[in-house]
Amino acid sequence: MRVLVAGATGVIGSPLVPLLEAVGHDVVALAGSRRRSEDDAVAIALNRDALVRAVASAAPDAVVNLLTPVPAALGPRRAARHLAAAGLLRTGCARDLYEAAREAGARRIIAQGLAYAYQPGEGLADEDAPLWTEHTPRRFAPVLAALLDLERATADAGGLVLRFGHLYGPGSAFAARGSFTERVRAGRVPVVGGGRSVLSFTHADDAATAIVAALDKEVGGVLNVVDDTPLTMAEFLPAFARILDAPPPRRTPVALARLAVGGWGVACMTGLRGADNARARSRLRWRPRHPSWPGGRAPATRTR
Repeated sequence: MRVLVAGATGVIGSPLVPLLEAVGHDVVALAGSRRRSEDDAVAIALNRDALVRAVASAAPDAVVNLLTPVPAALGPRRAARHLAAAGLLRTGCARDLYEAAREAGARRIIAQGLAYAYQPGEGLADEDAPLWTEHTPRRFAPVLAALLDLERATADAGGLVLRFGHLYGPGSAFAARGSFTERVRAGRVPVVGGGRSVLSFTHADDAATAIVAALDKEVGGVLNVVDDTPLTMAEFLPAFARILDAPPPRRTPVALARLAVGGWGVACMTGLRGADNARARSRLRWRPRHPSWPGGRAPATRTR
């Protein structure tokens, strides 16, 4: 199968491309060369004529949409702004990509979504649970709107959205020199309130294996691709700090944290809901190779 990967040099694309080639697929990067930067692919995606030419030239059987302009270094106040910028690629650009793919004869479309945008609630969210459309934090609202549009566009194209959890691995914010790791190492990430957010993680390698598993299966809609063992923020941050030999995270009241990082920052610490992966395991016959943090190890210790 000839597979066009839009986002071939990103956190997921980097392990995905060699895996696709190892199992016999012919891989084409949207930017034309895997040596070119992710910015090149984003520039093509934002230029409809260039996008149509690139997809027509590739003549893919399948398209994997991993495009995102979100940089590796994100602080709590900047995150929503950069994620909103990512919405440009999750809306009109995605529709242009899918239309070009259809005209080029592609039969399969897979897109990257998020598994931590569910409405807060009890227990792990399956794919039928609503996204965070009620009492949405103001800074997250445009991100959510873009995600919903991406999922609609992918559904209209007959494709599949894989909702990934908090992504870790080489090049991610949780990598050894990643932005989140550096902030924890510096003692700049507190446990806010009770640290009630539930975090479902996804290793980049597991995201890649899920994409490969989905290519040859007639599965549409959305699937959660996350690990088996979610952690609360109150569990995660102290464990991460211990592994990094960092200061133990301080405890910060919600009201004080809101002044420092805003409502969305507080929501990330106290309101996120974990995700259930049972449907992906069943429909894709997929299993995470990284089902949890073995021995309580933090993501940065498991990068290569």
